[in-house]
Amino acid sequence: QRFALKNNNNNISRCQHRGPTTEALQHVLSKLRLFKPIMYCRYMVKVSSEKERASLLCAKALASRGRLDAVSQQMTFHPQYLESFLRAQHYILHMDGPLPLHYRHYIAIMAAARHHCRYLVSLHSAQFLRVGGDPLWLQGLESAPPQLRHLDHINKVLAHQPWLSAHSHIQELLKTGEQCWSLAELVQAVVLLAHCHALCSFVFGSGTEGDPPLTPRAAPHGTPPGYCYCDAANGNGAAPLPPPLVTSLDRTARRRSLDSSCEMVCVRERTHKMQEEKERRGEHLLNSQTNLYTDTVEEEELVSAADPARFITDPEFGYQEFTSREEDHFQVFRVQDYSWEVHGFSLVNRLYSDIGHLLDERFRKVASLPSPCEPDLMRAIWNYIHCMFGIRYDDYDYGEVDQLLKRNLKLYIKTVTCFPDATKSPPCPLSWAPLKPDEKVHVNLLIMEARLQAELLYALRAITQYMIS
Repeated sequence: QRFALKNNNNNISRCQHRGPTTEALQHVLSKLRLFKPIMYCRYMVKVSSEKERASLLCAKALASRGRLDAVSQQMTFHPQYLESFLRAQHYILHMDGPLPLHYRHYIAIMAAARHHCRYLVSLHSAQFLRVGGDPLWLQGLESAPPQLRHLDHINKVLAHQPWLSAHSHIQELLKTGEQCWSLAELVQAVVLLAHCHALCSFVFGSGTEGDPPLTPRAAPHGTPPGYCYCDAANGNGAAPLPPPLVTSLDRTARRRSLDSSCEMVCVRERTHKMQEEKERRGEHLLNSQTNLYTDTVEEEELVSAADPARFITDPEFGYQEFTSREEDHFQVFRVQDYSWEVHGFSLVNRLYSDIGHLLDERFRKVASLPSPCEPDLMRAIWNYIHCMFGIRYDDYDYGEVDQLLKRNLKLYIKTVTCFPDATKSPPCPLSWAPLKPDEKVHVNLLIMEARLQAELLYALRAITQYMIS
């Protein structure tokens, strides 16, 4: 526009041989001056929309789930990343795929239980029931179908020592039989396991574990839900504003009004079955009492199912320091030999349509988040996490890790990455005081995505080895 106005006379002189065109051009140029305020307003609307993106994403999450979960509240500091995270998570849990919906949520329960993440176990237990899952399965892993129980070993390995993943594990799951897995089903299960393992690190690192997803209650010592205990430990009073208190009746009404039609059908069917059972025993209740009792029973089922220990075998198995000694038969994972960009992306996208693009968008978004810290520091955090899992980059000088990452920051990263459930007891070792809330979330997002990619690399490499063997 400015170019056209500045060169108004030149443009007109060049067009004088077209009489009517010159007059039309003069008319258009005169109108452009009137459009300046309008174009400015459009620009302001665009900027305002960028600032309000987080609010819109929260509204979508609220409408789809009946409440704004604590994880989304934390991620609203980075709406550009939150959008890609919600899109990928929704695709994995709810969109078309080889696994039925109740299988997906049960796998998520198994993954979260490995890190004793009661928050995610309770959340997916509720969703498992809403999509028609058998409540008996929530009594423990031994009550689940054999096909799901067979997934326990790779769940354990990926959660704690992913470098132990081997093509023999894949072969065992894919062998012929009634309870075997198809290759497409296994790929979706592996993606879901890695997603939930990494999300456990974010939950504990951000203090979200202190905000139960089902029964709202005050956090210890009067701290609001979602408040990171690291802030209190370090004397930092800056904390996210607590969400409005929600009573059980408010939550019940909101859930009934906002749940999807599928969820409502499941609730109605469960209510109808319970009414029939009551009538057989000669107990007749009013509709309102029946609805209230149904919700109470659901809550009791969820509370009893929220114990992660029910879904864990071999609880002593955990993270151990990675070693490259020959006697241990561990070899360093060279990214130059098997990388996400060249190998992992193409394989997962071929076996589980479109998930590669969604995961790749998450990795790119977290790498491009604005930060006052130097890019070298962000890369050092990413490579340090991969190094703890035995993944090395030949073109990176690992001396920068010790130079850029202070001791307390390295201790925090290692704790949240490798022992996320351990952050429940001791204060977070990272001194949060000099960091702003969005910077705290940024560090936790880097931890989550780096861990997610590390697990996927090991799992997908094992699948590749099985396919070519």
